[in-house]
Amino acid sequence: MTSREIIRRVLEFDNPPRIGFTYSDYNGQPRLRDTVGMGPKPDPNFQEKRWLDDEGGEQWTDEWGCTWRRLVGRTTGGEVVGPPITTWDDLETYRPATLDDPSRYEHGPEVREKHPDKYMLGSITGCCFNRARYLRGFGQYLEDCAAEPEMVTRLNQIVSDIIMAQVDIYGEIGCDGVFYCEDWGTQERLLVSPKMWDEMFRWTFERLIERAHGHNMTVWMHSCGCMTDIVPPLVEMGMDLFQFDQPEVHGIDYLAEYHGEVTFWFPVDIQKTLPTGDEELIRARAREMVAKLGQGGGFIAKDYGDNHSIGVDPLWQHWGYEEFLDCGVFDPAEANVELPVR
Repeated sequence: MTSREIIRRVLEFDNPPRIGFTYSDYNGQPRLRDTVGMGPKPDPNFQEKRWLDDEGGEQWTDEWGCTWRRLVGRTTGGEVVGPPITTWDDLETYRPATLDDPSRYEHGPEVREKHPDKYMLGSITGCCFNRARYLRGFGQYLEDCAAEPEMVTRLNQIVSDIIMAQVDIYGEIGCDGVFYCEDWGTQERLLVSPKMWDEMFRWTFERLIERAHGHNMTVWMHSCGCMTDIVPPLVEMGMDLFQFDQPEVHGIDYLAEYHGEVTFWFPVDIQKTLPTGDEELIRARAREMVAKLGQGGGFIAKDYGDNHSIGVDPLWQHWGYEEFLDCGVFDPAEANVELPVR
């Protein structure tokens, strides 16, 4: 059975022979990876600028017109320090990124042809919030949500339209799904009130899910933090998969209540469990997720891609991989995998 078929059956709760996997190589050896991704090629008319400031920071511009900053030596992260829309008058002349240009995706059919046995995901720039908040600056954007909701809706519409174009392009290419990152939570709660989310942002999710499903594609959503309040409405409107790097912030038992309705794609929790380096605990958490979220479908295991930032030895993540293999392969003959040797 191919990876593509296994992931389809995982998402449809159709008794796959094993859980899904999207693990990177370990010590130069490949691990199971059932998906392949693609995104747009760089805009040939955009030239990124990078420079060092006087306070130990690295700054750069992106194709949306945002200026970013992070500490020198960091390979990830950063914050927008120069948004392109400083006043609402700027919205009249603002020109967004050209992610709706089909020529930037001409390599898509080659990716599909090269990986016919993989579940292919097209990367989109968010649902709306992930990109729109940077165009005004994060703090200002949240203030605008309360003080200028009509203008925020105009800005959100611009971003959402580009994302819809991305979805249409991926649908024509033959992608199986679309994936995006959109962080909605602090460690304790949603970044906006549930009422504000419902009034100002729900429509962007409904629009995305409806458009993707119209192309027979699934929708995969990553979010950091505690966005438990919007799990129920997102499941109700048809979200296909949640990717949480901190599943324990929601509670595995709580998420298990949605087994059969939505698929989950997790590593072992990157804040509460992996950094402990406790092999027994890491393996126990992997077993728990398979038992509560993966029976009959509904679970994909992954590693976290930045061990350095979370202070984790790659071996600790490999313990999770071994355990996921050990308890997450239900039919070895159909799954066509080698089980780990203990």
